[in-house]
Amino acid sequence: MSDPADFVDAALQREGSEERAAETEAELGNGLRSYGSSVGAVRGTVRDTLRRYPRLTHDEVTALSSELWAAPVFERRLAAVVLLQSNLRLLGNSDLTRIEGFVREARLQVLVDPLAVDVTGPLMERLDPPARARADVVLDRWAHDDDAWLRRAALLAPLRALRTGGGNWTAFTRSARAVLSRPVDREDDGGGVDRTAVSLVLTELERTRPELKLPLPDR
Repeated sequence: MSDPADFVDAALQREGSEERAAETEAELGNGLRSYGSSVGAVRGTVRDTLRRYPRLTHDEVTALSSELWAAPVFERRLAAVVLLQSNLRLLGNSDLTRIEGFVREARLQVLVDPLAVDVTGPLMERLDPPARARADVVLDRWAHDDDAWLRRAALLAPLRALRTGGGNWTAFTRSARAVLSRPVDREDDGGGVDRTAVSLVLTELERTRPELKLPLPDR
């Protein structure tokens, strides 16, 4: 491993416990291993890493995120997400491909949701108009993909912007209606994680922007 990845891995293992690891693995139930370190410890480890290596470039940050993600350990993958959250200023349109790969492998709300809400959404809000147009095409593709977790990410990505008065409501409604029109008994629907994402966004907006209503589907 690279020095930063080694530093993160060692710190996470040091902060872990066998009892919490067993509890986490049982709770996740998807085959990921756990070091048993807390979410706070993961965030603290990423902060310490960025202090220790303060001049990481875009390529170094994204390579480190992939290095951390490569091992099937929950805390390492969560650290990869936090690392991207902490370096949004460096991320651009081209990084959606890497994020898409993480989402396809994650298959857990605790990883997919922050990748969508706290990484993809803010990343897109920072793009200039031409790059944003290209990113919107990517998100539209995600919303129509056969992978329910990728569809969930597409739906949740604009949540922060929509909640605060921005975002592309028309694009969200188009994606939401595409998801809701899919057969509900598909074997690959991920247990309805895409549909619950629609409900989550609408519930949030009822409090902050009640004027936004999802149009009824065409009959």
